[in-house]
Amino acid sequence: MCHLAFWAFLFLSPLTYWRGTGFNFVHYMLTCMQPLVVMVVFYLNYLVLAPKLFVAGKHRYDLLINVVLLISLGTLVHYWMDFVNGMFVPGYRDQDTVGTLSYIARDVLNLAIFAAGATALALARRWVTADQKLKEMEAARAQAELRNLRNQINPHFLLNTLNNIYALTAFDTAKAQEAIQVLSKMMRHILYDYQKPMIPLKEEIDFLENYVKLMRIRLPQSVEVTFNAVQPTGTVEVAPMILISLVENAFKHGTSPTEKSFVHINISTNGQQLICDIQNSNNPKTASDHSGHGIGLQQVERRLQLAYPDRYTWEQGTRDNDKTYYSTITIQL
Repeated sequence: MCHLAFWAFLFLSPLTYWRGTGFNFVHYMLTCMQPLVVMVVFYLNYLVLAPKLFVAGKHRYDLLINVVLLISLGTLVHYWMDFVNGMFVPGYRDQDTVGTLSYIARDVLNLAIFAAGATALALARRWVTADQKLKEMEAARAQAELRNLRNQINPHFLLNTLNNIYALTAFDTAKAQEAIQVLSKMMRHILYDYQKPMIPLKEEIDFLENYVKLMRIRLPQSVEVTFNAVQPTGTVEVAPMILISLVENAFKHGTSPTEKSFVHINISTNGQQLICDIQNSNNPKTASDHSGHGIGLQQVERRLQLAYPDRYTWEQGTRDNDKTYYSTITIQL
């Protein structure tokens, strides 16, 4: 649209010469040779010479072709306008040699300005296109990495869950059957929602709640477990399984089979941000405990970086003389 408006202005500008003197259509059409040559120079550079020569690093060829082209067309425009003015302008006289050369130089300079502008626009278009492609490649790489991280979470999560169910089968078959039912609900979530980039927050909360139910089945009465989640109003979406590793970590390091311990999980949202606050007993692994592979929290950090770049904060540490571990993630939705 900008191109069309500019060339319309350039082609209509000769009409200003006829204000108050009468309009001659043939004279006007012949005069349009000048803006037509300008258009040829512009688009020849914009679409052909700049992309194929200048951008490709063949600056000398681009310069040589332009010098020949501009001098030739500049000379053509001057003599053409001399011819047209001689036909339609009463008393018009040809310039002397010095005047002719000065006018040709002026026309060549005007064409050179349009050629330089076309080259600059072609370079800008290439830079913008290259930047867009780079962003698309980075986004694709980030999505591929995110999918890879999710694929790591899936078997890691299933391994822990199946180990828990296996432990239940040894002493409580009824609880083991209940655990399998809960696991089937979770598997449905993984199979149908797992590959989507975003899912409703309600479904993610239901998934976490089922996981907590699964943990409660196998934990002794000495472990206090609370799960409080404010169901969102309206359509609030979140990256799937973004918090499961945090919850797994809380149960893994916050529970003890012999001592009183606790896991408190609180999830809330106001539609603009999601807050997940987890507090649990701090039972760090001993040097002889090699369970797990250190995947969980590292994955949480990386997935947050990929799914919510510059849109989250994560506070974690210990308090109460290292007896309580806390982890609070705030995500701007």
